[in-house]
Amino acid sequence: MHGTMQYMENYFDLRTDPEKLVPGAKSVITLMQNYYPTEKQNPDVPKISKYAYGKDYHLSIREKLKQFLHELNEEIGTINGRGFVDSAPVLEKAWAAKSGLGWVGKNGILITKQSGSFFFLATLIVDIELAYDSPFAKDYCGSCNKCIDSCPTEAITPNKVINASKCISYYTIELKDALIDETMKNKFEGWMFGCDICQDVCPWNRFSTPTNEIAFTPIPEVLNLTTQEWEAMSEETFKTIFKDSPIKRSKHKGIMRNLKFLRE
Repeated sequence: MHGTMQYMENYFDLRTDPEKLVPGAKSVITLMQNYYPTEKQNPDVPKISKYAYGKDYHLSIREKLKQFLHELNEEIGTINGRGFVDSAPVLEKAWAAKSGLGWVGKNGILITKQSGSFFFLATLIVDIELAYDSPFAKDYCGSCNKCIDSCPTEAITPNKVINASKCISYYTIELKDALIDETMKNKFEGWMFGCDICQDVCPWNRFSTPTNEIAFTPIPEVLNLTTQEWEAMSEETFKTIFKDSPIKRSKHKGIMRNLKFLRE
């Protein structure tokens, strides 16, 4: 169900065996970074997923992981390890649940009782044994199906199986084709880059609090640009404004395609 995302087929052995990523691996440390924004987009502007309001999370979290490993080495002694944030075939959500941080919800996203799900996950694999946390044992989604019922493309299927090839985020970010499937017409509900519907309707996200991470401060253009202003943006301007933003993943031509699809 991964559509054109061929990379998801690769390196199954690395996904299931951390020792193939870090020789001598003994422990997996899972970390979370809140990205819930401090401000909201203006009404009636093309919708952008909250994770992309500020700077690219890969950059800031990668630095934090390096600093964390450095501090561990200073405190404990020589530790060999590697930090990962979407940079290798690591099953972040599975490790997060095993680490006791939360459970995987019906929308396929890790949910915490305390703070909801607007978090990035990062993983540090190290070659020392630690005092291990117990896995998160209970699923608190219960009988709630709000994420399933609210998904306009029916990408969320039973048993926590996500059909990525029907997800709005897949179409607006990952799909590199020139055209979007016509069967998706009028189903995007204004989303130009990514989609937060299944998180926005989740009752656990009533506990979300704004991040204090400066790197995730919303870019003004994300909050304010109208459809007309986006459409009038040159490729050069796009590259300048979004050079450190996750939005650059779709590239200028991808954003223009998405806007056209929303308008038609």
